[in-house]
Amino acid sequence: QLQLVESGGGLVQPGGSLRLSCAASGFTLDYYSIGWFRQAPGKEREGVSCISRRSDSTKYVDSVKGRFTISRDNAKNTVYLQMNSLKPEDTAIYYCAAKGVIGLGPCVYSGMDIWGKGTLVTVSS
Repeated sequence: QLQLVESGGGLVQPGGSLRLSCAASGFTLDYYSIGWFRQAPGKEREGVSCISRRSDSTKYVDSVKGRFTISRDNAKNTVYLQMNSLKPEDTAIYYCAAKGVIGLGPCVYSGMDIWGKGTLVTVSS
């Protein structure tokens, strides 16, 4: 079974930090671009960040630029989202997703094939 499992969510105060992990099982991430998405209550799911196969292309939604960092460790078959200076508006369920990619082009949010079940991040004082 192809599976992605997120972890690292929880309750944190504004200004705090969390690191989310996305571990792949049943496949290796070498030929996949990875995206992090989030869905807040009453809002549409949005792409937060994505990373290309070799980490040479990354994207961030404007609201998290300078605060979040996406990275991947293909040897560990894991992708991370380091979240610093968290704000209440970052509260959401965070999902990771993978898309099989043949080439080495830039990452995009569309067309993700495999999705995790999500991990809840709550930013509240």
